[in-house]
Amino acid sequence: MKMSYVKFEAPKEVVDKALEALEVARDTGKVKKGTNEVTKAVERGKAALVLIGNDVTPPEIVMHLPMICDEKNISYLYASKGDIGEAIGIHVPTAAGCIVEVGKAKDLIADVVEKLKGVRK
Repeated sequence: MKMSYVKFEAPKEVVDKALEALEVARDTGKVKKGTNEVTKAVERGKAALVLIGNDVTPPEIVMHLPMICDEKNISYLYASKGDIGEAIGIHVPTAAGCIVEVGKAKDLIADVVEKLKGVRK
């Protein structure tokens, strides 16, 4: 049985700003990478913003993340796993990434979160 889940497309400028926030937080705060680390951060309510790979195969690897983000009221969006890996500083694709300590990315994150409210409704 093939499983599917609903993904929403955030505007490119919102995705770009989220990736920038991930880079800034990487340098001035703290980030987590990979499905397992991101899942733990979300479950513990530590994530400020979550980026999920929109090109992860099989999608079941990340399909639980939107549900637990919604449960914990944590904003998330989709980007390519290559872009997430680059922004997080590992230079290889990663299925997910999140910001756990905002550092100097606070204003960027607030802007992304505000813009996502309009996209997902």
